[in-house]
Amino acid sequence: MFHFAWPWMLVFAPLPWILRRVLPATEPRGAALFVPMAAQVGATGMGAPRTSRVDGVLLVFIWLLLILAAMRPQWLGAPVPIPTEGRQVILAIDCSGSMATQDMGGGQSRLQVVQQVAGRFINGRHGDQVGLILFGTRPYLQAPLTSDLGTVHRFLDEAMVGVAGPQTAIGDAIGLAIKTLRQNNRGSRTRRQPLMILLTDGGNNAGVMPPLEAARLAAQTGLRIDTIGVGAAVHQSFFGLSGNTDLDQGLLKKIAQLTGGRYFRATDRGALRAVYRQIDRLEPVAGDRRWLRPATEWFGVPLGLALILSLPAAWRMTVRA
Repeated sequence: MFHFAWPWMLVFAPLPWILRRVLPATEPRGAALFVPMAAQVGATGMGAPRTSRVDGVLLVFIWLLLILAAMRPQWLGAPVPIPTEGRQVILAIDCSGSMATQDMGGGQSRLQVVQQVAGRFINGRHGDQVGLILFGTRPYLQAPLTSDLGTVHRFLDEAMVGVAGPQTAIGDAIGLAIKTLRQNNRGSRTRRQPLMILLTDGGNNAGVMPPLEAARLAAQTGLRIDTIGVGAAVHQSFFGLSGNTDLDQGLLKKIAQLTGGRYFRATDRGALRAVYRQIDRLEPVAGDRRWLRPATEWFGVPLGLALILSLPAAWRMTVRA
């Protein structure tokens, strides 16, 4: 879209004619060295001996080009979002061996379903800082807190089952999130309470730090934890129990309770989408989304054209002088 940054500069367009009215009608010899060009433009067509009608029209055109350049013509590009001071959100995704189970629909593993649904959640957190922890037997900080949502999404897509070990260390994952926040916020003050979204399909069976102890430490440091339990619902059948029997819902509920968070249960893809939509509503991005339209300056075009046209005009006027 074409745009003028300083349209008010148009008020200077009649300046040559105003100067013509103000300056004396006749000038002493050599006055052309001191009288602005604008005064000569105003003399066009009024019997001035130094400027022909063609030169006068040319000077008027040059003046209008200068005014056009002063108005700063710009071409505005498509709006792009800019980072704002928002929330700090850490996603902790379970990558243990059980996340390869295909029981959430679509013939995909639990991790693949999580990657697709959580990826959309990440893309919508414009203005927030998002970090990613992958955990199994050990937790790993895959992406530090950053406003580069595309990078976080890509790291999530690259996650594989078993990349952090076959077991589940929930307490250590919470401990790593606390450590990450402390390092990121060292020497600074955050206005909003940070949020951790911990997703798992099992119970804690590895790691050094007990999960509830880690949750109490998180509460002391101001970290709120929302927990999500994934995997098919448990059913009683002729062959016994089926579904995700390893999920420790009691532990996940207690972690959420201790930190002021919420517990969610997602048994299939649709339920998981609903969970992340609910978290989005309960934890909206901070403030209004801000946009920037990149501007390409075009003032050089009329300015350069005015300079080129002024050279022959100035040469002819010098010869006549």
